[in-house]
Amino acid sequence: MIARYSRPAMARIWSDESKLARWLEVELAALDGWAAVGVVPVEAAAELRERAVPPSPERVAEIEERTQHDVAAFVDAVAGDLGEVGRWFHYGLTSSDVIDTALSLQVREAGGLILSGFDRALATVLARAQEHRGTLMMGRTHGVHAEPTTFGLKLAGWAFELDRAEARIAKALEGMRVGKLSGAVGTYAATDPEVERHACERLDLEPAPSSTQILQRDRHAELLAALAVGAASLEKFALEIRHLARTEVREVEEPFRRGQKGSSAMPHKRNPIVAERICGLARVVRGAALVGLENVALWHERDISHSSAERVVIPDAFLALDYMLDRFAWLVEGLVVRPERMRRNLESSHGLFFSQRLLLALVESGLGRAQAYELVQRNAMRAWEEEQEFPELSRRDTEITAHLDSATLDAVFDLTGYTRHVDVVFERLSAMSEKEEPVHA
Repeated sequence: MIARYSRPAMARIWSDESKLARWLEVELAALDGWAAVGVVPVEAAAELRERAVPPSPERVAEIEERTQHDVAAFVDAVAGDLGEVGRWFHYGLTSSDVIDTALSLQVREAGGLILSGFDRALATVLARAQEHRGTLMMGRTHGVHAEPTTFGLKLAGWAFELDRAEARIAKALEGMRVGKLSGAVGTYAATDPEVERHACERLDLEPAPSSTQILQRDRHAELLAALAVGAASLEKFALEIRHLARTEVREVEEPFRRGQKGSSAMPHKRNPIVAERICGLARVVRGAALVGLENVALWHERDISHSSAERVVIPDAFLALDYMLDRFAWLVEGLVVRPERMRRNLESSHGLFFSQRLLLALVESGLGRAQAYELVQRNAMRAWEEEQEFPELSRRDTEITAHLDSATLDAVFDLTGYTRHVDVVFERLSAMSEKEEPVHA
């Protein structure tokens, strides 16, 4: 991921320096395992842990020019400075033992940042949802006015979706909390299951119950898919903000700082650029999920067709989603909401949204549904075409007033009918938000 869309903490996790440090962490955990089973002298393992340091990416790259193998270059770079005791370094391991187990460590650390990002985004949406619990606005289907809702209800839906996304990612991260030190084709021929157990325990990972030369990539595919679904939800929310920010709608607006410029040519422009950026980066994360699925099917015990792709898509998916979550929380927190514009837009369709309430009232009065529908639609089409108020046209229709008195029609055309059950959803929202406190530091 380019620096423009990389936040420092996440970028550090996926840096070459961090990767090599994690590789060394796995190697040293394996040495402790070998010492525990009595193969490597305890003193040698202790000396290696004290003296071994992660090599610089530049040093590894220099050696790799000759070896054409990054893990071999890493092993040479570390062991070359250890003297006689260095002969135990990388003992009994194959490259994927180190790479895959270290990747699980990186994923765990990066996952913590993602979950924290969801915690922040959820808290921000919850606060704005409560703020606008009763802020009336037009609900739209097919992009066309449907019936009134509240802006708070819209945000409540986002909050539930964010909660599901976080739970989905947490589950996928748990599926990645595994390591493997089972050797070349997973048979422990050159190692020992006890070494794997000791090493994984030290790293706070679970030993994979079965592995070939690699951890099976369904785990990684599930993770990338979960990240992609989370990104898709953020895209959905950002797309809604973009629509509501259109000049013709103008119900919300992105924060606009003093000195900011919306266009190099048109000084009046105030564009939903952050929401558009979120939508664009969601495509990147979605593409990573496809690569993850492609990586599941490998030849026999493994090939390395997954390796090159993973070096790109796993870091990029985490970096992009981390950035998206930060920008989304910022966007919602500072979002300019225009209740007066929402009300004006709601009223612009001449009360047509009351059509269902009128239809139901006619049915309740004893009229057949087909006949009731025809009566309501007749007046609705007049309101559309002549830009007259639908409630007034209905009140003047003698076929309607033959079935509904004035008091009943007043109740039909009462806006509070659309918000009378809002509290039910917010009670559910409170139950969801109170079920557990955020635990992601």
